[in-house]
Amino acid sequence: MTELHAVTADGERVSAVLRRERLEPGAVDLLWSAAEVWRLFPATGTTGTAAMDALLRAWRAELDHESPGEDSACVVTWPSHDAEAIRAFLDHGLAPVTALATRTGPPEPGGHPEVTVRQARPDDFPAVLDLVLEVFEYSSLVALPRRGDAAELVAPRMRRKLEQDTGTVWVAEVGGVVAGLADCSWVDVTGDAGAAELLPPGSWGYLNNVGTAREVRGRGIGRTLAAAAHAYFHERGAAGTYLYYNPPNPLSSVFWHRRGYRPLWTIWEVRPASLLR
Repeated sequence: MTELHAVTADGERVSAVLRRERLEPGAVDLLWSAAEVWRLFPATGTTGTAAMDALLRAWRAELDHESPGEDSACVVTWPSHDAEAIRAFLDHGLAPVTALATRTGPPEPGGHPEVTVRQARPDDFPAVLDLVLEVFEYSSLVALPRRGDAAELVAPRMRRKLEQDTGTVWVAEVGGVVAGLADCSWVDVTGDAGAAELLPPGSWGYLNNVGTAREVRGRGIGRTLAAAAHAYFHERGAAGTYLYYNPPNPLSSVFWHRRGYRPLWTIWEVRPASLLR
């Protein structure tokens, strides 16, 4: 880790911690992350745009001593409602690639007479894997990196989860054919690390991957799956549910807001890292 220090035009000193991360080949995180990441943790006080601008300039100068490759990124996770910082991020070439959104209300009415939701079984693996890959393929158009080995990265985890029968993976059937997936899990937010850096304490339901087959979109399948997941976690006392979505995605950015989700943290990013201005 490296400490960055900067001074605004008004003479106020601000600082940040810069952490460099490398992912090994075969890491599941490569599905949504660059292989080499420079991650900034700013401490800007109350100086808003000016402070963030000064830190981003210092960050750019620090990168001049590095040699980022093509599979690299500069990343900052920042409160979604801090409008003053947004101006600085945009000016320096960062884009709002991912948002963490939460939902804490009661489950919404759901269900569709043509859609049957049930827990996924091990023999659903081929259909489930196809749906997961379809989600990643679409996301690669609007936010995430395109990975040729996506199937190899995601398949072991998905197969293991179905075999363990966690009860938090559902499929939606239309006419007896699997047409949608909700891959979820419980996350206990405790201490001051991991999810606790972003969420209040408690047991949360995490909607990791919810997708509908392309040819049957618009028929209420995703809405029915989301309602089933929300009801499951609500009935078991979850503090709420959360997920990550891509603001540039014209499907998920609308769908999840309609389900009652609101962005809490936004992950700003520029790829490759050398494009930081």
